[in-house]
Amino acid sequence: MKRLYRFLLSHSSLIFKGFLFLVSVVIVVYFFPREGKFRYEFQKGKPWMHDVLIAPYDFPIYKSEARLAAEKDSILKDFRPYFVFDSTIMSVQLPRFNDHFDEVWGQFVAETYGVEDTFSLPAYSSLLREINSKRTEYREKGKFWLEYVYSKGIVSVPEVFNRVNNPEDMIVVMKGKVAENVDYKQVFTQKEAYEYIIEQVRELYGEEGEQEEAFRFFLDLDLDQFIEPNLSYDDVTTNRVMQSMIENISLTEGMVQQGVRIISRGELVGDYEYRVLESLKIEYEKRIGAMANRFMILAGQFLLVFVAFAVIFLFLLNFRKEILQNYLKISFILFLVVLFVVISALSLKYTRISIYIIPLTILPIMIRTFYDARLALFIHLVTTLVIGFLAPNAFEFVFLSIMAGIVAIFSLTNTYRRGKLFLSALLIILTYILVYSGIGIIHEGDIRQIEGINYLWFAGNGGLILLTYPLIYLFEKVFGFLSDATLIELSDTNQPLLRKLAEKAPGSFQHSLQVANLAEAAATKIGANTLLVRAGALYHDIGKMESPIYFIENQNNGVNPHDNMEFEESARVIIGHVQKGVEIARKHNLPVQLIDFIRTHHGTTKVQYFYRSYIRKYPENMVETNKFSYPGPKPFSREMAILMMADSVEAASRSMKDVTRESLHNLVDQILDYQVNEGQFDNADITFRDIRIIREILKERLANIYHARIEYPND
Repeated sequence: MKRLYRFLLSHSSLIFKGFLFLVSVVIVVYFFPREGKFRYEFQKGKPWMHDVLIAPYDFPIYKSEARLAAEKDSILKDFRPYFVFDSTIMSVQLPRFNDHFDEVWGQFVAETYGVEDTFSLPAYSSLLREINSKRTEYREKGKFWLEYVYSKGIVSVPEVFNRVNNPEDMIVVMKGKVAENVDYKQVFTQKEAYEYIIEQVRELYGEEGEQEEAFRFFLDLDLDQFIEPNLSYDDVTTNRVMQSMIENISLTEGMVQQGVRIISRGELVGDYEYRVLESLKIEYEKRIGAMANRFMILAGQFLLVFVAFAVIFLFLLNFRKEILQNYLKISFILFLVVLFVVISALSLKYTRISIYIIPLTILPIMIRTFYDARLALFIHLVTTLVIGFLAPNAFEFVFLSIMAGIVAIFSLTNTYRRGKLFLSALLIILTYILVYSGIGIIHEGDIRQIEGINYLWFAGNGGLILLTYPLIYLFEKVFGFLSDATLIELSDTNQPLLRKLAEKAPGSFQHSLQVANLAEAAATKIGANTLLVRAGALYHDIGKMESPIYFIENQNNGVNPHDNMEFEESARVIIGHVQKGVEIARKHNLPVQLIDFIRTHHGTTKVQYFYRSYIRKYPENMVETNKFSYPGPKPFSREMAILMMADSVEAASRSMKDVTRESLHNLVDQILDYQVNEGQFDNADITFRDIRIIREILKERLANIYHARIEYPND
């Protein structure tokens, strides 16, 4: 048990990194579809590229989505909404009508015949009979017309317009348990019902002459107050019947018998063949999913994804080991890969948008921004291949994505220039269009047959690429990276910390500027990160602000405080500027990458002047070299190594009295040889060829700087 514990403890870093990769594999596999993937690729109107296909079993021919949608639209178009007939409305309104009729009739008789009570006029029996006859007639007519409009049905106006599509529609009226189809034109609104009754009065009695009193009486009756809607829309029944009719739509339209030849190699996939092939694909995936081999599908997916991530791991192990040693850097790469695979899987599963709208080229752009082009290309290739298992027309998708990714990597060399990103987006769109058009012409033989909608997806893809800038800023903060834009911002000499350095230690500031120029020139020649090395050079001596007078470049009045100090104390002060610089940098929230330049710009070298002075003065004493040595660490990147060389050479050149081209060359050779022999660059990924190039650049630039002081031979 102890042995196992010691093994786990000693290999904890590797185990945790393996765990990160395993978690990424599990997440990706989780979002993979569990259905088996149909082995054949095919497209409508294109030749069948496989061997002759024979139906392996009986299967139905499924209707196309367009056909099903058309049938559904037809049902919805002809569907008759349901209304409930309420007979109680009329039962309530007719008694009200009778009471109101008697009241209005009394007033009508008094105004028309000049009497108040028709039942107290025995002298006018003939007139009485006429009045009673009209009362009975008018009451029966009013009641009949009300009963008629109620029997036809009265609806409120909004319900008519909201539920009925056009005047030719039919509706279904539910009277108890009986459903009756009713023509929409026969149903009244409240306004139409009243207008119908008035029209009947007009036709029967007229508006003038002897019958004018009848027309006036019915107007006075104000029958509109007894007309209420008795048809109400039945939302529950309507939706239930509609849903039932839609569910009863047949999904199939025929069968294919086992053993029937479906298509042969070279035949065009026409409409019928396409529907048969799609039906076979659906049936195949159903059968695979219904069988007890879902576990096998899952195992196959896990194996494929595991191999893909293992390839990424091996690439980093062999070519970018420094990334594999950093948890945040590994997490960032794995996060991007998982993110784009998951987005693609969810898009294909839950949406109808094309997979080409997903800006997959953001992945290589991000990795190119924070790492390098080779790693960006490799990660993009692996991610594209994994997504290819999900995408329809996998070869077309993979080829298009790889071409677009390559263009993205090589067109966006400087992400800090906004115009570059816009130009890169245009080039990516153009690449998609050209490659897709080429594939389409090969398959279709005619550019007019290509699906034009995909060009819109490509344009949307290019537009989404412009999200790269805010994403770069976000990932910088989350994962602790440095983008080119941030480095340029930090390299601005108007930054508060640099202005403070210029005020408190002007000599050190000028020295930093010269070192930055030398380091940038060297980095350019060997292909290192020029922006990073320049920013590191500008901040590498900020620790001298605490005690600027102790550094010779800031001693303008001829007073040197080291003259009155012991050599060990002087060395301690000089060495201390490194730790003070780290403290100042952290206080001002400088990125850790720049702090590393401060820590490593002297490596583990000695403060040679005070070290040698101590030996000369105390030759009999044992020298404690740690008192005269910088704590390190040694530079562990090319950029840090460049800064160490440029800093040492520039500082030493300032103390030269007799400056000639030869003396400058000797100085550079002497300093760089010493640093190499001391093993200061052992931890940096820098080659002897790089050092040779840097050596020549430093000689050339120093000669240019001291040009006016160099004495040339007379000949």
